Amino acid sequence: MYITDSEDLAAFAERISTSKLIAIDTEFMREKTYYARLCLLQVGTADEVAAIDPFTVGDLSPLWRVLERADVTKVFHAGGQDIEILYRIMGTTPAPVFDTQVAATLVGQPSQVGYGQLVNAVLGVELNKGDSYTDWAARPLKQTQIEYALNDVRYLPEIYTRLHHQLVADGRLAWLAEDFERMADPATYDVIPEEQWRRVKRASSLDRAALAVLRSVAAWREREAQRRDLPKRWVLSDESLIEVARRAPTSTVELTAIRGVGDRAAGRFSEGIIAAVGEGLQVPEEDRPRLPKKRRSGKGSAQLADLLGVVVRVRAREHGVAPTLLATRDDLDSFADGEREGNALMYGWRHSLVGAELEALVRGEISLRVSDGDVVIEHRAPYVSDKE
Repeated sequence: MYITDSEDLAAFAERISTSKLIAIDTEFMREKTYYARLCLLQVGTADEVAAIDPFTVGDLSPLWRVLERADVTKVFHAGGQDIEILYRIMGTTPAPVFDTQVAATLVGQPSQVGYGQLVNAVLGVELNKGDSYTDWAARPLKQTQIEYALNDVRYLPEIYTRLHHQLVADGRLAWLAEDFERMADPATYDVIPEEQWRRVKRASSLDRAALAVLRSVAAWREREAQRRDLPKRWVLSDESLIEVARRAPTSTVELTAIRGVGDRAAGRFSEGIIAAVGEGLQVPEEDRPRLPKKRRSGKGSAQLADLLGVVVRVRAREHGVAPTLLATRDDLDSFADGEREGNALMYGWRHSLVGAELEALVRGEISLRVSDGDVVIEHRAPYVSDKE
């Protein structure tokens, strides 16, 4: 079904309002804007699917009322960007959520498995990829494009049912609670302009005085891009941002002389950039930002990380999940260096599955040996698993 008017949307929303499970996907464009532009919204239940055209429907509030209900599970596949878009339009996030890409990794699928790959693996259906690179903002949409979009939710309810059943049978459903709560948390999608300097490439090349300028100018860039709804790079590229922070121009002449800024950008944004530079220069020395020093693991730490990785791979194989789902190399390196706060291995199901065991290994309560070519993990008291 292709919905193009408010009456059909209201009727569709009424029909799905009794469903306890709703599949959602979006098609959007953001190449020329700061905010993603919603171009198509696909919604489905086990009984019907619809592609909703936001350009012609106008009032989407009947659908929002359904998606806001706490007794309805909203199913996505790799839904981070979809939820971000809905949050901006709805003013709240759809919750509770279930992400099939995240869940699939706990039943033996590869990390970050694609939707088409998952549909084929679970249902044996081969999806047509012919309209993968559609300009979703263009109208009218062809029937093949609409069908392609509908397929993105058509199979999600059945995939959810099968994954959910398997996760319950394996005792792993609770492992996903924290991940899904974080996906549905509005704070996950809130942008704090004053923190965006941390994302700028080559920020580590600057001293603290320049970092103070970078923080101020990056915050200005974020707000300016939001206000004008432009990609940040169109306001000021990361490369130019670094040079502005390094040189701290206080006049349009000095700003224009920076490679990559150009007369046009300097003329359009010079007042704002120079004002932001001035704010950064006034930051007292004790309040200037500081980047954490890069960890330089000693030989012993690197060897310990390798040993921790052996345990992770053994447990990943036993549980049929990808090792990187349990721990990345950075997780292992920081763990080996004693940096546990904020480490994924210290929280939730990862801690239960392997993190507590790694702590025991570091304490000397675990030993590894080889038997018939396989690594065997042996525990000595007082190790007690989270799962016991």
